[in-house]
Amino acid sequence: MKIAVEGCCHGELDKIYETIAFLEKKEEVKVELLLCCGDFQAVRNEGDMKCMAVPAKYKTMQTFYKYYSGEKKAPILTVFIGGNHEASNHLQELAYGGWVAPNIYYLGYAGVIRYKGIRIGGASGIFKSHDYRRGHHEFPPYNPDTLRSVYHIRNIEVFKLKQIQMPIDIFMSHDWPRGIYRHGSTGELLRKKKFLRQEVESNTLGSPAAEELLAHLQPNYWFSAHLHVKFAAVMQHPPKANAAPRVTKFLSLDKCLPHREFLQIVDVQERPGSSEGLEYDPEWLAILKSTNSLQRTTPHPWNPPENNGLHERWDFRPSEAAMMKVIEALSGDLSIPENFSQTVPLYDPNRPNNHLPPSCSTNPQTTELCATLGLTDLYAHVCQGGDEGGGRMMQAGEEDDEEGSGDEPSEYPTDTSGMSSSINPDEITIEDEWEEEEGEEKEVVMGEEKGEEEEKEEVVKADKPPVGGVNTPSRMVLPLPKSSPSLPNIMDLPPPSHSTPAERHSQSAADREEHCDEDDGDGDDGDVSAMRVLKRSSDEIETPSSKSTTPKIKRRNQVIYTAVDDEEGED
Repeated sequence: MKIAVEGCCHGELDKIYETIAFLEKKEEVKVELLLCCGDFQAVRNEGDMKCMAVPAKYKTMQTFYKYYSGEKKAPILTVFIGGNHEASNHLQELAYGGWVAPNIYYLGYAGVIRYKGIRIGGASGIFKSHDYRRGHHEFPPYNPDTLRSVYHIRNIEVFKLKQIQMPIDIFMSHDWPRGIYRHGSTGELLRKKKFLRQEVESNTLGSPAAEELLAHLQPNYWFSAHLHVKFAAVMQHPPKANAAPRVTKFLSLDKCLPHREFLQIVDVQERPGSSEGLEYDPEWLAILKSTNSLQRTTPHPWNPPENNGLHERWDFRPSEAAMMKVIEALSGDLSIPENFSQTVPLYDPNRPNNHLPPSCSTNPQTTELCATLGLTDLYAHVCQGGDEGGGRMMQAGEEDDEEGSGDEPSEYPTDTSGMSSSINPDEITIEDEWEEEEGEEKEVVMGEEKGEEEEKEEVVKADKPPVGGVNTPSRMVLPLPKSSPSLPNIMDLPPPSHSTPAERHSQSAADREEHCDEDDGDGDDGDVSAMRVLKRSSDEIETPSSKSTTPKIKRRNQVIYTAVDDEEGED
């Protein structure tokens, strides 16, 4: 079975599916599943765009609305997690996961599902220490602060994932697990992204929450995005009890742009006798049921229960009996129902409505799942007036630190609140990297812009990229669930076939000091692609006169996930 893995989507569904179709034809293979590692941008209409934290000039509909309206249908079953550039009001409708369009499935805040016996998990959002211990208190209409904090991962989701005991085959996160760069070619990473050096040397690059999950879950594969660079690593885990040591292959991918390494084909061995479609995972559903009383919609700090004498229960790992009860509640059918339904007005490109307010409506998929399993629909609770202003939702068995424990250090090891020195780093104004990168390509060689335009026109005229225009990455073979004690070989990727743009002039440390937030701010020195994809059409090419007067701000990524603007650093 062939699985395509994609980095940051940024709403470019048409181009991603076209690229996969070209590879299928060129390589004579059939891709059965697409995994997207965040920044999916499931924007349904103009109201959704108001709930997406991106610079105003990039609040465009892109192509997802076509799949939501039914104008198009995803040709490949697609599963994705959220990143830090999302239509948050849409994804919050599906807190436990669900279909955002026919054949396109969202994993929720955190989730685990099965496809042909392959166990796939994921966690949405990015890590920010000052929001990590809070509940999901953000709901539309968002203010400038909650518009960004809504996509920050919370400790409750990590706590749920740490109750998993059965092996995970594939796991997805948007940002990287902290320290993963030590298990790959760190020198190559820093050659591509020079501004990451300080974080690498201080071990602050990446998410400490994802680092914990990596150590606990030890999946066969871990896929990420966020930093807009292709990077591979292999991590050998210490053995647990008497089990053989497990190995995780890590791969981060770029965003969907020309000449960028944003797509990887993976060979996966499916399980014999497994179902053909997506299935619920009994262990995960049992965890959702057991932790339902811990759900909160308060911004006050909270720590998960521990075995410290203060909690009646701290172990929420499901028993076999609990998993059987879940299966019984589903009448023995674990197949995820294809029950997608539209919940907001459709976008009409011929009659745009820029005054359409953001929606805050329940989703029938979530309503049905909650009714079946006895879960709480947080979105319905707040949007229907059960909680005003992101207030408190008390439930039996819940303990909260509202009475002052917010000043106490977290006993949960992923809390790194002391790492952040900026009160509100998300307010930084930046020149988005997409525009800068296009500008860089124009500055590299005299006359290159003209050549690029001519090349784009040729691609637009053609039905597919020219033969030889794509250098297909080598494939990775997913090992069987029981890992071997021997370390598997890392992906051996071929060199890119196209020429590399010349390096920009190096920046001084002082220059990087005053430019503080852009993942590709170093000009993507040496950031080349093993895959050339469909170019942007000529009407998407930026002219010099269209440059914004906003000062370009680069970052040196000081404490990238705790003190620097994560969401704009991402894009």
